[in-house]
Amino acid sequence: MKRLILLASVFAFAAVTPLAAPTLSVAQTAKNDVVDFGTPKPLTIKGESGEHTFMVEEAKTLDQQARGMMYREEMDPDTGMIFEFKEPKIATIWMKNTAIPLDILFVRSNGKILKIEHSHQPYTLRSASSEAVVAAVVELKGGRSKELGIRPGDQVDHPFFKADAPAP
Repeated sequence: MKRLILLASVFAFAAVTPLAAPTLSVAQTAKNDVVDFGTPKPLTIKGESGEHTFMVEEAKTLDQQARGMMYREEMDPDTGMIFEFKEPKIATIWMKNTAIPLDILFVRSNGKILKIEHSHQPYTLRSASSEAVVAAVVELKGGRSKELGIRPGDQVDHPFFKADAPAP
């Protein structure tokens, strides 16, 4: 029995979009599951290339984070999703059941972009890792970061981030 629970936990852990506590309910996101992300909110990225505003869905719960951008066939260039973690952590993202390439921005608790994974390949199970502690991940349409000149060190302005929070 312990072995079965351990195996189930390992498979659930691998299926969660950003790393989270492994649970079987999170891993069972299916195409027909209804996951409500609420009304998209504005998120602005400020840097040397200027200010760029996106309307983003907020993935706050484990179910929302497990679903992420799965099963979507298209994405408007000025939309995205923010994965808000309850505690800063090393985040890992994969593209299971995700048909469109995504730019994955790993963001520290002070809103500074730590790292960008450009145009992460659709459907791949190869993980993209923050490689350091982050508070959130922002996903944009693949190629959009390079197109707009968004770079590590740019500032993300969204209610989730506190401007005076120190970087982890």
